[in-house]
Amino acid sequence: MTDEDLKTVVRRQPFEPFRLTLTTGATFDIRHPELIMVGRRAAVIGLTDDPNSLSFDRTVKVDLFHVVGIEDIDQAAKGTNGTNGPPV
Repeated sequence: MTDEDLKTVVRRQPFEPFRLTLTTGATFDIRHPELIMVGRRAAVIGLTDDPNSLSFDRTVKVDLFHVVGIEDIDQAAKGTNGTNGPPV
């Protein structure tokens, strides 16, 4: 995944929440554009204990090389239990 690919998804108007899937199988739900910062080779994701919060409780840094999938959360929720995997 390139930084430009991810930025395109983050900048969609109107914003649509999405799920990142990593090579490890971990997933991260991005529910607001303020909870992800995309760099050239990595993204910093803000994790919240409250899914409606815009303030993160902790962060995880993800190498873009390990991002293998992006899907809308509405589509992703139909096939999973909606939980996030462990941080990497």
